[in-house]
Amino acid sequence: MTGAKDVEDRVRVVIAEDSVLLREGLTRLLTDRGHEVVAGVGDAEALVKTIADLAGEGALPDVVVADVRMPPTHTDEGVRAAVALRKTHPGLGVLVLSQYVEERYATELLAGSTRGVGYLLKDRVADVREFVDAVVRVAEGGTALDAEVVTQLLGRSRKQDVLARLTPREREVLALMAEGRTNSAIARQLVISDGAVEKHVSNIFLKLGLSPSDGDHRRVLAVLTYLNS
Repeated sequence: MTGAKDVEDRVRVVIAEDSVLLREGLTRLLTDRGHEVVAGVGDAEALVKTIADLAGEGALPDVVVADVRMPPTHTDEGVRAAVALRKTHPGLGVLVLSQYVEERYATELLAGSTRGVGYLLKDRVADVREFVDAVVRVAEGGTALDAEVVTQLLGRSRKQDVLARLTPREREVLALMAEGRTNSAIARQLVISDGAVEKHVSNIFLKLGLSPSDGDHRRVLAVLTYLNS
């Protein structure tokens, strides 16, 4: 794996997408911004083999960008491969792309380690800066969840008693946290002060029973409280 500074300057990516046009498009988006696409494959089997080969060479990439649905059945091959890769290579970031929100797959992907994982709708790729930022954030061990994914997963959570403890503003802040946004970014989005965001975040942690001993992962654990219900 590359160091923190190298990841910040240049992320090494493997892309798994059966549409050649989209695969080439994603490659162009990333390489135009100084990142390195070390491989592009069209199915889940090739993805797993490619990562195994790179790992054997001591050249594991920083992040994999994979379609949820891939050949041969175009059902769940991509996300299955992503889940398997996260278990085999815990330090590998995985960002999956989907045409629409598939709750079961999103929940399964997020059920293990909370580091270096993302789930975005393909429409998000149209916002080039946001997509590239998400790739880098996942490569650095962060989280990148599409706002629509968060809305659906939180909205259908069975832990309504926990949801009821949060104010509408706290739920807005939680949704933005789940997208991987910093406190400053949340403040800009909601047009409130950084201090107000910090207060809301502290209240969320308190209401969800997340103590300071949980460390930096509290932000993701706050979201997983709902996703893993």
